[in-house]
Amino acid sequence: MDLFAQQRHEHRRKASPLAVRMRPTSLDEFVGQQHFIGPGKLLRRMIEADRLSSVLFYGPPGTGKTTLAHIIAARTQAHFVHVNAAALSVAELRVILSEARQRLELGGARTLLFIDELHRFSRSQQDVLLDDVEQGFVLLIGATTENPFFTLRTPLISRSQIFSFEPLTQEQISDLLHRAAHDEARGMGRWNVELLGDGAEVLARLCDGDARRALTGLEVAVLSQAPEPTGTAVRIDAAIAAESMQRKAISYDAFGDQHYDAISALIKSMRGSDPDAAVYWLARMLAGGEDPRFLARRIVIAAAEDVGNADPQALVVAQAAASAVELVGLPECSLPLAQAVIYLACAPKSSACAQAIWQATHDVNEQRTRPVPAKLKATGYSGAKVLGSGEGYDYPHDHPEAIVARDDYGVEAVYYHPTDRGFEARILEYLARARALHKKSKKGIDSSKE
Repeated sequence: MDLFAQQRHEHRRKASPLAVRMRPTSLDEFVGQQHFIGPGKLLRRMIEADRLSSVLFYGPPGTGKTTLAHIIAARTQAHFVHVNAAALSVAELRVILSEARQRLELGGARTLLFIDELHRFSRSQQDVLLDDVEQGFVLLIGATTENPFFTLRTPLISRSQIFSFEPLTQEQISDLLHRAAHDEARGMGRWNVELLGDGAEVLARLCDGDARRALTGLEVAVLSQAPEPTGTAVRIDAAIAAESMQRKAISYDAFGDQHYDAISALIKSMRGSDPDAAVYWLARMLAGGEDPRFLARRIVIAAAEDVGNADPQALVVAQAAASAVELVGLPECSLPLAQAVIYLACAPKSSACAQAIWQATHDVNEQRTRPVPAKLKATGYSGAKVLGSGEGYDYPHDHPEAIVARDDYGVEAVYYHPTDRGFEARILEYLARARALHKKSKKGIDSSKE
């Protein structure tokens, strides 16, 4: 590297934010993701043997996807190309792939193509990649914060191995912060930083597992007190750390897999009778910007599906909460939503109504359609008598307990099986009597035919 190149590199390094300067340069410095990058794990073995295949890195921001790609680039013999999907056209991608083929054919060198934010590629851009990835002209490393099974084409996924990145723990973030605070070459060591325990804890907690955000908070905390190194100690306590972070980062995508995962957690918590978990996931989604009307709809569905007739009042509460959302809006609508969520979580549970309609729908779709018996047909029009509609209908209120033979209604299958929980226990008791009368009445009909 010549003198001018060294100067340019040094200027860029000084201008880079702390999170970039502190980016690990080796696997030993890399923090987190030990489930696939730890000693003896699959990806580490592939990297150390320089036998990497195309991979997809999927996970939240600040967990090391880009960093790991650069570490791989430094270790491999392949030519490294780093692009961002949001700024790359199809024409530019074709040029990169063409150069990669020439590089391989003329000199035997492979190309390691790192595409950040791969989920931003259109279907046509993804299609352009397929053949070159499959033929091995390029080794693809794709980084995405969105579930690849939602955003990427199946052929591209099938040609790659997926590694799922997890948010860093508070302990891991704290280690990174202390390392950055005392590193004089790349970090804030020249400022004589005293990172107090409560300050590190606040930064590590509020960043929500995002190392980049934590390091940015540390840099703001230091430079806001001493823009240039003075030799005087710069103390970072809890108050300064919280001020530097301003507001906790809520990692939530209202249109991606986080949306589906969070609503699944909310529904399963209500179904599992855990009001504390349920109200937490509700708060999590609201803080992330979820549409409260979507939450209201899911709560109404849960009231019918998971509580049902074990507590019929649950549907009333859920519907009232849905109406309140339309009436008052955010932020106050969080109150009726919380009331409904907690009510459903604490209510007795039964899926008997849901099972009944699912089974009946299956039979309607898969079996021969049953005709409506003549005695049950409508009679409120002229000519009904001529067609025999309503003839033989037995009015239930003319009988004890208002029950007539069950076969008068044209369906023999039993779809509704009430539980013995909550109000449904009373329904179970009633149906036991009703079905006994059905049988008795039916026997009377059968014996009269003889």
